[in-house]
Amino acid sequence: MMMGRVISVWRAAVFLVLWAGMSVAQTAAVPQSPILTVESDRLFVESAFGRRVAAEIEAEQSVLLAENRKIEAELAAEEKRLTDIRKTMEPEDFKAVADAFDERVQQIRTFQDGKARSISEIGDRERSVFIQAARPILIELMREAGAGMILERRSILVSVDAIDITDVAIGRLNQTIGDGTNLSSDQ
Repeated sequence: MMMGRVISVWRAAVFLVLWAGMSVAQTAAVPQSPILTVESDRLFVESAFGRRVAAEIEAEQSVLLAENRKIEAELAAEEKRLTDIRKTMEPEDFKAVADAFDERVQQIRTFQDGKARSISEIGDRERSVFIQAARPILIELMREAGAGMILERRSILVSVDAIDITDVAIGRLNQTIGDGTNLSSDQ
């Protein structure tokens, strides 16, 4: 009986030590400081959300690049054809055809530039969604740390690394919002 009681006490002591260690390990990830720092660019880029957005933008840019190369080849072929028929046309007739070609090239360029702008706006829009989703998580980290503020690390001349929560925040964001596919830019 006595041996059983000793083993039970020993198990309880081991459990308490392990439980306390886990508790300390979980809270140790968030520094205790009145001021915290975060690298917002890295927070976005290294999060699952940011990686998804970067992959989507890269895919869209690849499609646009392939489309632009195809259009460029078609326009180069048409320009060569115009150069070849120039000798057989009256100057004023050729000028009308060449002007129409130039106008079409300008319209295509404007249209394709609009597509490129639209792709770059995806990043801005998604970053805004990310910031809205990250805000409550950053507030939670701030409260856990007993902090009164989180500052952008880039705007600080000198600080210690111990108050930077970027890695912790990335982990929390990945757990909470994942890659953000369930979030909408309409929210």
